[in-house]
Amino acid sequence: HWLYYFTPLSTGTFPWNNGRYKMFTEPSPGYHGMKMWEVFGPDGPFEANIAFAMRLRVETLRDFGSCQSPFNSFQLLQGLETLSLRMERHSSNCMELAKFLKKHPAVAWVNYHGFEDHPSHENAKKYLRKGGPNGTYFTSMLGFGVKGGKEKSEVFINNCKLASHLANVGDAKTLVIHPASTTHEQLTAEEQATSGVKPDFIRVSVGIEHILDICADFNQALKAAYPQASL
Repeated sequence: HWLYYFTPLSTGTFPWNNGRYKMFTEPSPGYHGMKMWEVFGPDGPFEANIAFAMRLRVETLRDFGSCQSPFNSFQLLQGLETLSLRMERHSSNCMELAKFLKKHPAVAWVNYHGFEDHPSHENAKKYLRKGGPNGTYFTSMLGFGVKGGKEKSEVFINNCKLASHLANVGDAKTLVIHPASTTHEQLTAEEQATSGVKPDFIRVSVGIEHILDICADFNQALKAAYPQASL
C-alpha cells in the first residue's frame, strides 16, 4: 500500500533506541561490537536514521538472502522436479566411468562402492535406492589414482577439457580435483594419509553428460600423463 512509504519505519523517524530493540543498541558480534544505533542513528556520522535499512542489509539480507525472483523460483522448482531423473543418469554414468578407469593402463586403482570388492559395497546395496541396470542406484562419486603419483595426477587434472576442475560435488557437470595439491594441501603427508588422501588420488563427481564424452575426456587427459597408455 502506498501509505507504507510514509510510516516511521521507512522514513527514518522510528526511535530504535527506545529500549525495546536491543539488536540496534547492543554490540553486534558479527561486526566487531559495532552498535547499529550509534553508527547509523541520527547522531551518527551519517547524520540520518538509517539504522533499520542498514541492519536489514548487513545482517538479515546477509543471513537469509533476498526474495527469489519468479524465474529463479521456476528454476529451483524445475530442478527439484527432475532430480530423480538426473540422479539415475549420475549413477549409471559413474558405474560406466568406474569400469572404464579400472581397465585403463594409466590408472593404478579405482575406489568405487559399486564394485563388489569394495568394503562398503554390501552397505551401499542395503541402504541406497534399488533399481536401474545395476540393481542399485550407486552414488556419483568415485576416486582413482594415476600411475606415477602426484606429478602425473596433476598432469591429468590440467588436461581435462570436458570435466571442470572444481572442489564442489553434485553438479550436473563432471568435476575433478586433486586433493593432495588443493583441498588438503596444507596437511602434512602423514595427515593426508590418515584422511585417505593419497598423492595420486583424483576425486571425481560424475555429471550427466554423455558417458562416451566423459570417457573420451578422461582418456585424452590420461594420455597426456602417459602418451603410451590409451584405450
